[in-house]
Amino acid sequence: MSQEILVVYYSRYGATAELARQICLGIESVEKYNARLRTVPAVSAVSEASEPEVPEDGPPYATQQDLIDCAGLVMGSPTRFGNMAAPLKYFLDGSGSLWMSGDLIGKPAAVFTSTNTLHGGQESTLLTMMIPLIHHGMVIVGLPYSEPLLTSTSSGGGPYGASHWGYGQKQPLIRDEEKKLAIALGKRVAEIASKLGRE
Repeated sequence: MSQEILVVYYSRYGATAELARQICLGIESVEKYNARLRTVPAVSAVSEASEPEVPEDGPPYATQQDLIDCAGLVMGSPTRFGNMAAPLKYFLDGSGSLWMSGDLIGKPAAVFTSTNTLHGGQESTLLTMMIPLIHHGMVIVGLPYSEPLLTSTSSGGGPYGASHWGYGQKQPLIRDEEKKLAIALGKRVAEIASKLGRE
């Protein structure tokens, strides 16, 4: 019987969504594991709903039940001033009952991000995205330097997780090394879920 790794993300212009799809490929390269791709709705500064209950296109919105059901989690967001975007933070802020019940304890988790500028806060975003996952008792998974591209990439990717640097371009163009590192991250999470007995 196959298990699912949840890949949940927020994407404004498409780069983070494309990284999420590559991560899913890595997850599904591991026997007995499938990816469950989910997004989160935008948030509004006013106190009324700003998004439909079901997205017009793309994957469905993530629910707390998705977190309960998953064998592992890979979470992604564009960088906002060196931190995750508000929609993803809002989703995580709603997971207090799962912290109380301990539903996420021991599950592997990884993070990914995209920025439009070279020094746009990729590493601080990845590190701060890990903090709520650590509070949930999750096992944080990074990319080891046994991945040769970590020492040769001139764009995204690092030991804290997969990433993309947009160079200020209008259309997201995920470079080959960024794709390969995202695939490697997804594969690693599924492999560690298997080693942890998340089957």
